[in-house]
This record gives sequence, C-alpha cells and structure tokens, in this order.
Amino acid sequence: MRPKTKNAKNGKSQPRVHELRPLQKAATGIAGLDEITGGGLPRGRTSIVCGGPGCGKTMLGIEFLVRGALQFDEPGVLMAFEETPEDIAQNVASLGFDIEDLAARKKLYLDYISVEPSELQEAGDYDLEGLFLRLQSAVQAVGAKRVMFDTLEALFSGFSNPGILRSEFRRLFRWLKDQGLTAIITAERGEGTLTRQGLEEYVSDCVILLDHRIRDQISVRRMRIVKYRGTKHGADEYPFLIDERGMSVLPITALQLQHDVSDERVSSGVPDLDALLEGKGYFRGSTVLLSGTAGSGKTTLASSFAAETCRRGERCLYIAFEESPKQVARNMRSIGLDLDEWNRQGLLFCESWRPTQFGMEMHLLRIHKLIEQIQPRAVVIDPITNLIDSAANQKEVYSVLLRLIDTMKSRGVTAVFVSLTGGNEDLERTNVGISSLTDTWILLRDVELNGERNRCIYVLKARGMAHSNQLREFRLSSSGVELIPAYIGNGGVLTGSARLSQEAKEKADALTRQQEAERKQQQFARKRLALEAQVEVLQAELAEIEHEAKLAGVQERKREDELLLDRQRMAESRGSRQD
Repeated sequence: MRPKTKNAKNGKSQPRVHELRPLQKAATGIAGLDEITGGGLPRGRTSIVCGGPGCGKTMLGIEFLVRGALQFDEPGVLMAFEETPEDIAQNVASLGFDIEDLAARKKLYLDYISVEPSELQEAGDYDLEGLFLRLQSAVQAVGAKRVMFDTLEALFSGFSNPGILRSEFRRLFRWLKDQGLTAIITAERGEGTLTRQGLEEYVSDCVILLDHRIRDQISVRRMRIVKYRGTKHGADEYPFLIDERGMSVLPITALQLQHDVSDERVSSGVPDLDALLEGKGYFRGSTVLLSGTAGSGKTTLASSFAAETCRRGERCLYIAFEESPKQVARNMRSIGLDLDEWNRQGLLFCESWRPTQFGMEMHLLRIHKLIEQIQPRAVVIDPITNLIDSAANQKEVYSVLLRLIDTMKSRGVTAVFVSLTGGNEDLERTNVGISSLTDTWILLRDVELNGERNRCIYVLKARGMAHSNQLREFRLSSSGVELIPAYIGNGGVLTGSARLSQEAKEKADALTRQQEAERKQQQFARKRLALEAQVEVLQAELAEIEHEAKLAGVQERKREDELLLDRQRMAESRGSRQD
C-alpha cells in the first residue's frame, strides 16, 4: 500500500507522492550502441556479453573500459581469467587503445587470475571472498566505476552443480551492485543456451548477444540485445564492425519520418541540367538517382556534381565500387574536371573498395562511419547497384537502402546515387524500387539511329519542382557537359549525324527560300523602276499639257481684251463724228 502522511492543517491523512526515478545508464562511448540501448548499459548493474569465439566480446568490454576512462572520467578494472594483460594489450593495440598507458596513469587497473579447472574441487561451501577482496583492492587503487570480467566462466568451469553456480553468480552480481560498479562479463555461447552455463543470462540485468556468421562466403557480424531490465531498447539484429577505430554499431533507421527539409537549391554542376530543374538545381538534402546503361555518362554527371560541391567550399564524399580514385580523376580530366585539385584542398574525399569485400550491411556501416568522420555536405555512390547485387535478398536490400537514405536525410546531406541498368531492361525501372525512395530521378539513355548511338537525358521525376519534360541530347567534350535542346524531326527526336543532316537540309531549304525571296524582290524592284519611269513620262506630258492650256487661256484673254479695246475705240470714233 502507498504510505500516507498527516496534513498539518486538518490532520487528515494524505498519500505520499513518490518521485519516479528511471534507470540510470552508463554511456559506453561505442558508436551506435548507446543509441540502440537508449543511453548505455545499466549503471551500477551487471551486463552479460555473450557469443561464439571471435565475435568481439572482449573487444566490446575493453572499449567500454577505455571509452569510460577517456571520455567519461570513469576509471575501470579489467580482470582477466584466460589471457594475460600483456596479451590483451597487444590484441587491442590494433584498435588504437593503449591500455598499458591507461594503467600507468591510474585510469585502468589490469589484473590476471590464473584458474586451472583441475585444481578446483566442488564442495558445499564455495567462497568468493578472495576474489571480492582482490577486486575491492583493484577498485580502490584507481577509484574504478567500471569492471570487466573476461571470462568469468573460467572461474566456474570446474563445477557442474547448478545450485552452487546460480548461488555464486547471484552473490557476485549482488556484490558488484552493492559496490555501485557497472560491470561487463563476457561469456561463451552454449549449445541451445546463450551462455555455456545457461545461468548468467537469468541473473544479469542486460544481455547482449554477438554473432559472427559466414553468408555467401562473406563475414557478417551482428548484435542483438536479448534482455534489458527496466528500460526499452532496440530488439532487432544490428550489424557492427570492428576496425582500426574500434567497434561501430549501425542502428536501424527511425520509424518516423521527421527529417528537416531545406528550400535551398544546389547546382548539379551542369548549367544546362540546372535549366531543366527550374534553373536552380537539386534541393539540398535530397536524394538524386542517375540511372542509365553503361557509357551513358552517369559517372560524368556525378563527378560534375562532386566538383561543383567542392567549388562552393563544401566537403564531398565520393565512393566508387568499380574504379579507383586515380582512375576516376584521370577520366574526368578529359572533360575539363580536375578532381585532384579538390582532393589536395581537402574538400573531396574519394574512397573505393570492391563490392564483394563485405556484405551489404557492412558496406552501409562503413559508409556511415565515413560520413561521421568527414561530415560531408554531399555524398556520391557510384554505382549503388553494386551494393544491391551483393545482398542476399530483396528485403535486406530495401531495408539497408532505406537506412542509408535515412542517414543522409537526417544530416541534410545531398546524395547522388548512380544506378546501372542493362541494355535489355526497362530503363524506367530500378532494382528493389529504389526510385520510389529518391527525390529526383534523371534517366540517361542511348538512342541508336542511322548506324550510331548518341546520348540523351531527361528528368523522369523531381519532387517539389516544375521540371522540364524535354528530351535533350547529351554531349561530352573537353570543355565539359553540354545539353542540346530537343530537335524534333518527322520521325521523332533526332540526334547525332541524323540531327546534323536534318539541320543541313533545313539550312539548304532556308537558303533556297531566301534566294527565291531575293529574286522576287529584284523583280519587284525592276517593275517599280519601270512604273516609276512611266509615271515620270506621264507627269511630264501632263505638265506640258497644263502649260499649253495655261498659255492658250492667256492668249484668249489677251484677244478678248484687244477686242474690247477696239470696240471702245470704235465707239469713241463714232461719237466724235456726230458732233
């Protein structure tokens, strides 16, 4: 029952309010593991790391101690029962961990207990006080907060009584909890059980199962959290990788689509292609698919985008599965792209490896780590179909691609994927439906006409923008990439020599029409001159007639004046005679 307290004012009992305290966790510092565990291993409790030989149990425990000492100022104790500290130090030196230096700096205490099963005798009273005292002394020597046992089974290998084993395991775990120590105990996988004894997983608070399997002659490492008391956690299988930087775990992509999006546009590196995308290029943080047959120019477009990214002063990660970085750089020089210059400036990071080197999830994990290290603004994968071909089944392919795209989008990285399609395949179709996961899909194809093949390009889809629906001819030259506007002939789109022939024919026809028009203009000019001459003659005749008519009028008026004057004179002469 919930305890009650009396109210000071009215004397009535009131329920006491308890503050809920969630399980405290100790961060491991291992990339990805803290994410799938929701913050790390249970603080002040014991966790079991189990698995077969060579799966990475000891490496996980050592990194837990080293990261705790270096990143979280939590010293640790390594208590080994099978390997000496010197052997372990040599083994983990390849990961960059100098545990002997940490021991010298009082950050780590290394102890080795040699146990021979033949020297042990099973009895009713089995006392671990000697182990507790030795461990207590080691903890006090460095002020340890973390402890690792590798492997504790060696201590109990000579006993078969499950009652004694369970009792001693509980006693050890209780003692570690009372001391407030966050402990990792490594255990070997049993037949039909998680551990050899089949008891540790029941008395521990957290159980992590590691698996190292071979599938299609490719090594694959997986991790699964079988049990975690008091908290939610990822229960799926997660691929992990052990390399020169330690262990990395790749979480499954988030179930909720809550990525931030940007309205910013970034150039594709080809101005003519940007013109097809509203003249602005791709959305930043979007995923672009360049698909087409071999030799259609996919790598050229991808390299142009990478060079443009570097030209803006941003980092770009270029991953090639078919060509070495030097080969890609040499080929791109033929179109005027100097990728080596951006590499020297520390803006372009070219990585290449064989697609058959790892399984698909290992490829994804390696890409994930490169993104973590480089922090690029753009990533090019050429071609992504090699990753798809290395997968065992379509479901795995889709899941891994979804995680890859989710990683890019969550970081605002603009991704360009190159997809190779076969010549006899439907070009507007991709493997495992990757096109539905991308934001922009640009299709490159070869058009065969008049005995030659010419490249063409068009935008099949571009989410969020009004893109062009035109088919363009795609040309490569020493000055770069050029997209020629669509040329439509009687038989459809014309490219190459057919285009040149049609252009020459139309130019000849235009010249003929121009000459005919000039001839007619000359005829019109001659007729105009003739008519103007006739008009001039008629105007001269008209002027002469008008002049003659004018003279005749003057002469007529002069005669009339003279007749009038003669009459007046005659009249005057008659009058003078009468007088």
